[in-house]
Amino acid sequence: MTRILRLKLDVTKIDKERLFQGKKGVYLDATVFLNDEQGQYGDNGMITQDVSKEEREAGTKGNILGNATIIKVLEDNRQEAPNSTAEATAQAEGMDDIPF
Repeated sequence: MTRILRLKLDVTKIDKERLFQGKKGVYLDATVFLNDEQGQYGDNGMITQDVSKEEREAGTKGNILGNATIIKVLEDNRQEAPNSTAEATAQAEGMDDIPF
């Protein structure tokens, strides 16, 4: 079963020291904790910034960056068409004010 998720991230909570340079851009490791049932605010989980194994073992937790909501569940043999170019462009507008 395929689940389509909508993620909402508060980019101001990203620990920028954990960003790293990859071959094709600057990356951030994060983890989604996903539940089948919705929580009290209508979300299905949260997104946290990853920490190293040593930090986890020492009790350090990554910043909570936002939440995740299941917006659609698809059967394995079904596929949904990706967003149209117009939708993708509309979503990308306003991204110039990202604080990093």
